[in-house]
Amino acid sequence: EGATVRQVRRALEDLRRLVPESDAPLAELRLKLDGQRILVESDGVSFDPRTGQTVLTLDVGDLERQARATLIRGMVRPLVPPSLHADAWFARAAELDQDPAQWEAAVAAYEKVVAIDPASAAGWNNLGLLHHRMGHYDKAGECYRAALAADPASYQAAYNLGSLTEDLGDLPGAVGWYRRSLEMAPDYADAHFNLAGVLAKAGRPREAAIHWRRYLELDQGSPWAQLARVNLGEAEDTDE
Repeated sequence: EGATVRQVRRALEDLRRLVPESDAPLAELRLKLDGQRILVESDGVSFDPRTGQTVLTLDVGDLERQARATLIRGMVRPLVPPSLHADAWFARAAELDQDPAQWEAAVAAYEKVVAIDPASAAGWNNLGLLHHRMGHYDKAGECYRAALAADPASYQAAYNLGSLTEDLGDLPGAVGWYRRSLEMAPDYADAHFNLAGVLAKAGRPREAAIHWRRYLELDQGSPWAQLARVNLGEAEDTDE
């Protein structure tokens, strides 16, 4: 059963509203019927014109037909860019990980992200954060290291490895990871704060004071800044 005139008119109105935000010329867009709704397709990717959201469809038969057609045309490119699927799962996971009651579902969603795009440093890092929060320390470490493997410049992953190592009681290891994070991002305030705290725990107040001061140069107004001032005062007193 085809689409009604009213459905088509509504889809075109929605599409006209979305066009200023679209990178694709109208000539490259086409309407198609999916059950009771009309979708817009551009370069093999479908989206709902009412919301602009990508619609993930896994029609194996259709994919095979498109694959054969692609080979006939001599074109070599993904039929549906994997990053689009990964981005959709990442957005879903980011919503879920805000609610501790949904963390298991968020883990599953981030696992989809890295399965689709193993080079997603953000996906690996966020998956590691969830495992870390849930007390799955071994899995957290594996994910953080995978994030660094995907992006050796991921200072957040190095920082999170420092936090994980600190939680495991390995202060020298934590110092190493926090320093590595700061090598990548010298103005990363959180790394200065945590490194100062670990150095203070390790009985190295003079070194701790250096990072408390740097933290306060970067952050002067937050509640954490007040705590840093107190800790800096204690470090200076201890060093006298």
